[in-house]
Amino acid sequence: MGTMAEMLSTPLGVIEWFVYLLAAVMFVIGLHLMNSPKTARKGNMVSAVGMILAVVMAFIVLFAGEISNGFQHGVAVVLLIAGIIIGAVAGVVSAKKVKMTDMPQLVSVFNTVGGGAAALVALNDILTSEGTPSIVVLITAGLGIMIGSVTFSGSLIAAGKLQGIKWVKKLNLPGKGFWNILFAVLTVVSFVMLCVQPGQRLLWSVLTTVFALCYGLVFVIPIGGADMPVVISVLNACTGTAVAMSGLAINNIALIVAGALVGAAGVTLSIAMSKAMNRPLLSVLAGGFGGANAAAGAGEGPEGSMKETSADDLAVQLVYAEKVIFVPGFGLAQAQAQRELADLGVLLKNHGVEVSYAIHPVAGRMPGHMNVLLAEANVPYEELVDLDDINPQFPQANVALVVGANDVTNPAARKPGTPVSGMPILDVDKAQNVVVMKRGRGTGYAGIQNELYFEDNTQMLSATQGKPAGRYRGSQGAHQLTAETLR
Repeated sequence: MGTMAEMLSTPLGVIEWFVYLLAAVMFVIGLHLMNSPKTARKGNMVSAVGMILAVVMAFIVLFAGEISNGFQHGVAVVLLIAGIIIGAVAGVVSAKKVKMTDMPQLVSVFNTVGGGAAALVALNDILTSEGTPSIVVLITAGLGIMIGSVTFSGSLIAAGKLQGIKWVKKLNLPGKGFWNILFAVLTVVSFVMLCVQPGQRLLWSVLTTVFALCYGLVFVIPIGGADMPVVISVLNACTGTAVAMSGLAINNIALIVAGALVGAAGVTLSIAMSKAMNRPLLSVLAGGFGGANAAAGAGEGPEGSMKETSADDLAVQLVYAEKVIFVPGFGLAQAQAQRELADLGVLLKNHGVEVSYAIHPVAGRMPGHMNVLLAEANVPYEELVDLDDINPQFPQANVALVVGANDVTNPAARKPGTPVSGMPILDVDKAQNVVVMKRGRGTGYAGIQNELYFEDNTQMLSATQGKPAGRYRGSQGAHQLTAETLR
C-alpha cells in the first residue's frame, strides 16, 4: 500500500480511496444503528455490506497489480484466496451452529483471529520494508504487533475458561503481579528497542511478539470466569486498536476507521460493564472479583429455608395477577426456554395481564445477551425494560418470575462485605410475590448464596421436573397450565 499521494495518482487509486471511505462511513452508520435493539439487525447488515465493499476493492487492487506485474505472486494469490474461502466457510458454519450461551466464546475466538491477523500484518510490514522503515511505520506496526499478540494469547485463555475446559480453568499463576510486571516491562523495552535500532528489527520484532504473547497469558490466567465477559470486551478493544495500528502502518483508511471504531466501542463497553457491576475496571482486570473475595464469602449463607411451590400454583398466581415482571438470566439461555417464556407472556397479555421483562446490563454472559435472546423469540422491544426503569415498578408487580437469574437479583449487594456489595441489582425482592425458577440450588458466579431465595415473599419452583432436560420443564409446565386455566 503506497502513500496517499501515490494512491490518488491513478484513476484506480482514486476509486479505491473513495470505496474505502464509503466503507468507513458505513461502519460508523452501522455502529450507530446498533445502539437500539430495533435497528441492531439493520446496523449489522450495513456494516457487513461496508466490509464486503472493502474486501472486494482490495481484491480488485490486488489483481490489477498482479496483472501489471505479470502475476509474479500467483502462488501467493492462490493461497490467499484459498485461505479466505476456508475462513469464510468456517465463519458461516460456526455462526450458524453456535448457541447463544456460547456466543462469548465465539466472540473471544474472533478476537484471537483478529488480534493475530493484525499482528501478522504489522510484522510483515516491518520485515518486508525496503530499506530502513520510517519511525512512523516502526511505531504503528510495533504497536500492532504488541497489542495484537496480547489479544491473541489472552483471548485463547478467555475462550477456554468460558467454554469450561478443565485444564484451562485449573490454570494457576503464583505471584501473578511479578509475572505481569516482568512481561509488561520486557514487551515495552523490546518495542522501544525496535524503534531505536531498526537495523535489528528482526530480533526486536520477534522478541516483542514473544513477550507480548506471554503477557497476554499471564494477564488473563488469574482472572476468574465471572469476569471473562469484561475481559473479552477489553481484548476486543485491543483487537480494534491493533487493527487500527496495522492500518496506519500500511496506510489503509478502512482498517484505520474500522479498528478505531472497534477499539472505542470496546473501551466504552468495558467501562459500562464494570459500572453495571460497580467494580472499577482496573480492579476487574487485576482479577479481584470472583477471586479471593468470592471464595471467602462462599461459606456464608443467609439464614432460613427456601419455600417450594408447584407449576399449578404458579399458573394460578400468574393468571390472576394484574402486573407480572419476568426476570431472565443466563439459566434461561442455557435452557433455551426463551420461546416458552415469550409464549407465556403472550397468554398472560391476552388475559389482560401487564407483562414486562426486566433486563440487567450484565445478565447472561455479555451485554445485550438477554435482549438478543428475547428478540429472537419475538418479544416486543417495548416490553424489554432496563434496570433503572424497571426497578421502580417492582413494588406494583403482583408476581416477579425469576427465570435463571442469580447474582443480579441478590439483595446481598446492598450490604457491605460481600463479593457483590455495591453491584446494582434488580429490586426483585420488592415485588408482592416472587417465584424463582432454577435447575438447582447452587450459587451464582460470585460464589455466594442468593438471599432472595430465603425471603418471606419468595417461592422456589424446580425447573427440572422429572428427568433433567435441556429445556426448562418448569417453564413449559407453567405455560401449559396457564393455557388450561385461560381456557
